[in-house]
Amino acid sequence: MKMTGAQMILDGFVKEGVEVIFGILGGAILPLYDTLPQFPQLRHVLTRHEQGAAHAADGYARASEKVGVCMATSGPGATNLVTGIANAFLDSVPMVAITGQVARPFIGKDAFQEIDITGITLPITKHNYLVLDTASLPRIVKEAFHLARTGRPGPVLIDVPKDVFAEQVEYHYPKQLDLPSYKPTLKGHPAQIKKAAKLINESERPVIIAGRGVVISNAYAQLKELAETSQIPVITTLLGISTFPESHILSYGMLGMHGMAHANFAVSDSDLVIAIGMRFDDRATGTVNTFAPRARIIHIDIDPAEIGKNVRVDVPIVGDVKNVLSALNKQLTSAQHLAWIEQLDNWRRTHPSLDIRDSESILPQYVVDKVYQATRNNATIVTGVGQHQMWAAQHYQYEQPNSLVSSGGLGTMGFGLPAAIGVQIARPKSTVWCLDGDGSFQMTIQELATIAQERLPLKVAIFNNGYLGMVRQWQELFHERRYVATPLAGPDFVKVAEAYGIPGTKATHRDEVAPAIQQAMNEPGPFVIDFQVEPEENVYPMVPPGGSLAELLEAPKKEGVKS
Repeated sequence: MKMTGAQMILDGFVKEGVEVIFGILGGAILPLYDTLPQFPQLRHVLTRHEQGAAHAADGYARASEKVGVCMATSGPGATNLVTGIANAFLDSVPMVAITGQVARPFIGKDAFQEIDITGITLPITKHNYLVLDTASLPRIVKEAFHLARTGRPGPVLIDVPKDVFAEQVEYHYPKQLDLPSYKPTLKGHPAQIKKAAKLINESERPVIIAGRGVVISNAYAQLKELAETSQIPVITTLLGISTFPESHILSYGMLGMHGMAHANFAVSDSDLVIAIGMRFDDRATGTVNTFAPRARIIHIDIDPAEIGKNVRVDVPIVGDVKNVLSALNKQLTSAQHLAWIEQLDNWRRTHPSLDIRDSESILPQYVVDKVYQATRNNATIVTGVGQHQMWAAQHYQYEQPNSLVSSGGLGTMGFGLPAAIGVQIARPKSTVWCLDGDGSFQMTIQELATIAQERLPLKVAIFNNGYLGMVRQWQELFHERRYVATPLAGPDFVKVAEAYGIPGTKATHRDEVAPAIQQAMNEPGPFVIDFQVEPEENVYPMVPPGGSLAELLEAPKKEGVKS
């Protein structure tokens, strides 16, 4: 049977289980869009910027555990995807991006809207393709989805010249793939697992650091079994939040630059670190040469390139987290670490990181706490990047697996709103809250139009402090309060939302916070709240640049602390 290149791509999408595509059309990719009506199984979501399409595909992938798909035309359409592709690459998110390209005879001639997008994205994709032979498209589409979703997940880009979309050739979608050079290690080496079990069984002050790899491999039950069998405190990275229920007696919160004081102290004083599906990012470790100085380190990760890259490792285990933990748990003996856990609890009492002081103005932490009280764990929280992201990580108690979606490795401002669109589409019956800063929100504010057009019941809380807050905090603490380019003028967000047909409200006093959140919860459709928060509130604890985890700055003592 003959098909056009466009038909082959879309039929491949259907065969790979794609249900939703995010994108914006243009000249080079128009033949693919013209073919979309032939495939009613595919829902297309028109975003207002290609970066929004990539972030929405990212959020959709994280929430649905499927491959996110985004599309853009050549030239600026393709380059506008780059930030979202890079974000997905650093956070190990499965994504397939389709870009249009100028017709084959014009490639290399600087034609209108020609850009070498495969060259640009080579460092930030798991793999990419420029399709010059239409007959190779079925194989390429199948390979792209396989590469995106297996091993360490990541984005794959397929660049398709305009005439390839239109050309007809014989079509056979492959049932199997032949990728001899791509064989991810899924099961850990038995000898290494045995060594790890011995260290765990003999340790006195062990800690688990759980990362996003636990989410990717759905290893929640195996992580909990490990913690409970050996009575080991569980600490998470930012993207490891919601891998372990935070009400659990062994849950000790997030570590790192803005992690809990007791979590950072625990890692610094431990004799064994069990790092699971995390990559020892500098925001988690502080100064690397001071990280866990008294500890042996077990590192479990599916990507061998991450092991030993940043931190010395005593027992490396390459494999899928779920498989490795399943094998490891069989070799563990029941243990108690009462004195160690008592020490962590003492640090938590003497170095409280989550107290919220009493204030007539609106504190951002207070807003997060009230969102938590209103949703009671029955929500997915999506954030942008900045101070609000850290408060959301600290002050919302995550009980449900995979209930926090945020930009980790790239730290992408503007991620929150479009990613929340993808999350809401992936979880149409769930409550989704986008917690965003006024700076981050304004980077992708146009996606309010997408929310309105798609009639998504997304709730948006804007932490409006009139600054690029995280940078301002650094300027205050390390640059003698020279607030260069951080004061931020913004619009009346409620009026902007209403212009898009979305209701909203503004809260300027603490007593207005809870009613505003409840008003949003009662609204069947989307709702925007502009919280006028304390302008110069800082995120604490904070590990200063160049400091170790144990050298953190804690919140200055202030009267009127409300727990």
